[in-house]
Amino acid sequence: MVTFTWIKDNVMTEKARTFLNDYPAARWAALVLVASMMFFAYMFVDVMSPLKSLVESARGWDSGVFGTYAASEYILNVCGFLILAGIILDKMGIRFTGVLSASMMFIGASIKFVGISDWFQTTEFCAWLNSWWVSMPGSAKMASLGFMIFGCGCEMAGTTVSKAIAKWFKGKEMALAMGLEMAIARLGVFGVMWIAPMVSKAFNHSIVAPVSFCAALTLIGLLFYCVFCLMDVRLDKQHIAAGDKVELDPEDEFKVSDLGKIFSSKMFWIVALMCVLYYSAIFPFQRYATNYLEVTLNIEAAAAARLFSCFPILAMVLTPFLGAFLDFKGKGASMLMIGSIIMIACHLSFAFLLPAFPSKALALTLIVVLGVSFSLVPAALWPSVPKIIDEKVLGSAYCLIFWVQNVGLCLVPLLIGYVLKATGGYLAPMIIFSSFGVLAFFLTFLLKVEDKKKGYGLELPNVKN
Repeated sequence: MVTFTWIKDNVMTEKARTFLNDYPAARWAALVLVASMMFFAYMFVDVMSPLKSLVESARGWDSGVFGTYAASEYILNVCGFLILAGIILDKMGIRFTGVLSASMMFIGASIKFVGISDWFQTTEFCAWLNSWWVSMPGSAKMASLGFMIFGCGCEMAGTTVSKAIAKWFKGKEMALAMGLEMAIARLGVFGVMWIAPMVSKAFNHSIVAPVSFCAALTLIGLLFYCVFCLMDVRLDKQHIAAGDKVELDPEDEFKVSDLGKIFSSKMFWIVALMCVLYYSAIFPFQRYATNYLEVTLNIEAAAAARLFSCFPILAMVLTPFLGAFLDFKGKGASMLMIGSIIMIACHLSFAFLLPAFPSKALALTLIVVLGVSFSLVPAALWPSVPKIIDEKVLGSAYCLIFWVQNVGLCLVPLLIGYVLKATGGYLAPMIIFSSFGVLAFFLTFLLKVEDKKKGYGLELPNVKN
């Protein structure tokens, strides 16, 4: 009888400790919900990239104005919002921060929609905006304001989603889940390169139609995240019922004093600078890639957008597999070096080879190969950070890496816009992008040297046998 009672109590305890995220369907559904929000966000980020020529002709923008608009996404983050976002995330949790970030994305998207809308151009407010800083039209000022707010929400959402995945997949398929989230988000870039020109053409070459469509998707993303929050509330209640601690220990929260520990780390600066250099040659390039192909191959913007839409496809497919390879085989530092070399070769080819031999087949090959680089570097970079940064300040370190990255993502579109305006061609911008790759490669070399000296384990697999 005693034995039977012990077995019965043990079974009941096991049942009580079966949580919502223990069910594969539940945790993968949670991943789909949060990844969908980022999918819609990535669509909105690049909705105007394939419409650059149309925006310039319809709203009076030039390449310098377009570069300022592209940079505006990161301005407030660079001014410190991203650090504040980390504090909010640590103190308020993934539910509050996720809803806040999704709401900011929708609000910012709505303001940007107003700025480029036809009726706004006839308002007195637009005329007032036109009256100061006359080199930038009122439509661009309003669109940039919206993009700034959207950018704050988007970057905050990125860190929040990573933390949400870590919570729901702890002890499970975390690397695969993070790889799939990145893949789904990048699918948004592929989708918008097709959808934006198609929607624009369907509405008589309208700028407003594709922007309003993607703005509406950000609202759907907010609703999806709210559904995830309901699931997360249930998960926390289960943990509380089981006697588990679900709130953060005050010792683990973001503290200003932690900044000193991070900024004094040599490895932090190597990784952060490598990150900003690499991504500065990828994301700003996306803003101009459609127009570059349009000019270089002498094709229509819609065809150029469809061609460049292939860029994230291989990255989307490869990233989860590369994450799994990193988990079981390692070679993270080597993957970073190879990714940088591929990026250098691709941008130099965009600068010299494609203009000399303009061919869609060659362009497609370069775009797809660049996508391989975009798989290798992120897949190796983000899982390597916990190996070089103390766990206590890991969250703060991620936010600060994103902050340093945003400095580059803010300044580089401005630089490229003004260089393009001054030179009238894409040779100099492509050389600038490739030079970022050279510097990134040098930093990956330093990273490998430091790893060999101090044994951080960047070349070792994540999964311990």
